[in-house]
Amino acid sequence: MKISHRKEPLIPVDVPLHFERVRTKGSHADLRLRIGCYEHRCDSYYVELDDSPTAPGGLGLRLSRLLKQWSSQIAGLDGGGGTVYLPYDFSDQCTAWLRVASADAETAEVQAGWSSIEAWRFYPSDYLSTARAVTDFAPITGARVECSLVALAARVHADRLAFEATGP
Repeated sequence: MKISHRKEPLIPVDVPLHFERVRTKGSHADLRLRIGCYEHRCDSYYVELDDSPTAPGGLGLRLSRLLKQWSSQIAGLDGGGGTVYLPYDFSDQCTAWLRVASADAETAEVQAGWSSIEAWRFYPSDYLSTARAVTDFAPITGARVECSLVALAARVHADRLAFEATGP
């Protein structure tokens, strides 16, 4: 048997983007974002600590809430395009975001990157005002895909349902 070592996305080709829990115990390196051939491990720690009134109980539901906000922002691009920022990694000294840009309200460029905005400054369950303040986005080389907004919305919805199914 011959094994191929090609660098291809490990996720469905409809949209090479996937955000998932890789462990249900612990809050460090328990989440994984894959975008194209790039993979990033991150922590659910700040999501678990979120005690805002909008944060539902249980980590799976909190992660689902995060992606529900993503869905709302993506839907907002449908009317006339624009740029939105979707957080996925929350750390003490910085945060990682997906920048979703659409010039034509049909296609999207999704780029992962960093901001110096500290995770302790906002709640993951209510991040929209902070997303508007991302001005220092630093793209991660090789962490970029293009897709339709419809396909992106479907991918986020599927990941959201998967988070809900993981439970607390």
